[in-house]
Amino acid sequence: MKALRPAAAQRGIALVLVLWLTILLSVIASAFAYSMRTELLTARNAVSLAQARALADGAVMRMVFELMRPRTLNETWLADSVVHYWDEGEAHVAANAIDESGKIDLNSASDALLKGLLQSAGGLDVDAAQRVVDVIDDWKDADDLRRPNGAEAPDYQAAGLTYKPANAPFESVAELRRVLGMTATLYAAVADHLTVFSKSPGVNPAFASRAVLLAMPGATAEVVDNYLARRQEALAARLPLPAFPVAGAGAGPTNLWRIRAEVTMADGVTYIRETVLRPGGDIQRPVTVLAWLEGDQRTFAPPVTQ
Repeated sequence: MKALRPAAAQRGIALVLVLWLTILLSVIASAFAYSMRTELLTARNAVSLAQARALADGAVMRMVFELMRPRTLNETWLADSVVHYWDEGEAHVAANAIDESGKIDLNSASDALLKGLLQSAGGLDVDAAQRVVDVIDDWKDADDLRRPNGAEAPDYQAAGLTYKPANAPFESVAELRRVLGMTATLYAAVADHLTVFSKSPGVNPAFASRAVLLAMPGATAEVVDNYLARRQEALAARLPLPAFPVAGAGAGPTNLWRIRAEVTMADGVTYIRETVLRPGGDIQRPVTVLAWLEGDQRTFAPPVTQ
């Protein structure tokens, strides 16, 4: 007859089982606690992001209000790219406005104006600039007819590209990067001077950069630099801006604001809002929204503290 297991041995086995059960419960509890902590952090981040988004949208509206205030006030903000900083509770807000009417419309500008920009900002010679203009025109026109220096679908295929010209107007300036022969260096040099929102063949000299002013047919460095000096003096004195002294320098729309707002919460969460707005209309609709986008990278430097 088989002998019964001693009581001490049974207690030892029970102890081992209890230890394993304790370890298992500890692991489960730790996993549950980690899961709850992760969900709590995710919830906090979601709430913080929502708050940052709301503050960024509010910052855009404040910038619109400041831009539309009477110009007789000394504290009036301008669409001059100056960054304005303020705090909302523990959140830090930065916003600025640039008048997009001083840029060259990629779809509506004349070939001469685009060619001039490729020379003044891109550093291309006359022939190279004309080749790029032809390729740009072939991208945005509705037909498949190739310009002398342009490029249509067979040229993109021969270059090993998997896409062809849109044969439609540019939807964004970033689309220019897909044009055959457009290098990263050339794009970086001209992109900030271009827009797709003004719908104008000309530009507003009051807000144009030096490169854009130089791109105008007939403009010289001496004329442009003299005009920029007088324009700056008028802005500082809050006087009417001078006229650009180049015949045929077409004016763009009166105002077309590109507003950017960056919000940083106390916990480090950041939200960026980029918009393009056209002022005008009635009391019910003081501005028209042309673009309402989420930015992906901070560009404003932190405010200088005294």
